[in-house]
Amino acid sequence: MSRIFVPSKGPDDWRPLLADPEKHWETKHSARTLAHCWEDAAGFPPEVLKVLSRNPILATAEPLLIFPEWKVPLPGGSRSSQNDIWLLAKTAAGLVSIAVEGKVEEPFGPNVGEWKHEASTGKDKRLAWLTDVLSLSAPIPDPIRYQLLHRAASAVMEAERFGAQHAAMLVHSFSKNNSGFGDFAAFAGLFSLSAVPDQLLSTSMPNGLPLHLAWIRGDMRFLNA
Repeated sequence: MSRIFVPSKGPDDWRPLLADPEKHWETKHSARTLAHCWEDAAGFPPEVLKVLSRNPILATAEPLLIFPEWKVPLPGGSRSSQNDIWLLAKTAAGLVSIAVEGKVEEPFGPNVGEWKHEASTGKDKRLAWLTDVLSLSAPIPDPIRYQLLHRAASAVMEAERFGAQHAAMLVHSFSKNNSGFGDFAAFAGLFSLSAVPDQLLSTSMPNGLPLHLAWIRGDMRFLNA
């Protein structure tokens, strides 16, 4: 991936970055909805800022750089973790790396059990790395959604790469029924955290890096954008 970037002129500039620009760019689907929501805000959408403000440090967060479809290479295999949005923000206490996963009614993809069904050396290596970087107990339960693991790991990995003092993984959901929230709650449970929509959950990695998780309900008016 080139490390040269150009400013966005609007939501349509997000479309070519998708894995499938035709299939994934539909009204009432996450990619298009997320693009319109974040472009309209020109920074943190109000509902995201409201949740971040529950933490005294993150309350001062100001986006510095926002990248749609940001790819983070991971050990074990050739496929990167493609974040719907990754952003670097500054706070009064330093930088924060934030990975955002947008959802409407789309599932989180295969769970760990399904993903490792066809075992390989690369998959074994990646799962071991994810377990280590997120400081989780092995083995990771099969029902946990693999996407949530590597999305959170992306936030941690980029925090380390950019020298950030905090990492966060946010699910920005535009589902009227909070579809997929049970999967997010199960993932949060790996850190002994009890998930509630629009609440910020916080834990710490062994190296002292704070990791924040949140399920944030988006503004439904962007579903028809």
